[in-house]
Amino acid sequence: QLVESGGGLVQAGGSLRLSCAASGRSFGSYTMGWFRQAPGHDRDFVASISWSGANAFYADSVKDRFTISRDNAKNTVYLQMNSLKPEDTALYYCAAPASRYRSLSRLMPSDVDSWGQGTLVTVSS
Repeated sequence: QLVESGGGLVQAGGSLRLSCAASGRSFGSYTMGWFRQAPGHDRDFVASISWSGANAFYADSVKDRFTISRDNAKNTVYLQMNSLKPEDTALYYCAAPASRYRSLSRLMPSDVDSWGQGTLVTVSS
């Protein structure tokens, strides 16, 4: 089970930190990711992080603004979002891949078999 928190309303240029609490599986050995979905759009990859935290990958649209991290002792994954833009407005989902994809570096929606319920991020201009 994945439970996100930390979404909210923020002005452009502001920051938010999303958290994803994981339970029920040994997610500590899995690549974990964040996706987002804006109204009328597909669910898009945002960032992923290897099980050790040593490697992270980002969508071009968020590179140098967002940082993904994890604390395996707390079974929690984070997404620090800085310099937010109105186009970052979306429902943000935490994601864990199916077991056979657990070592992938970058995730696609089709690799994911566990989704959180989503947390809404709204950036006003």
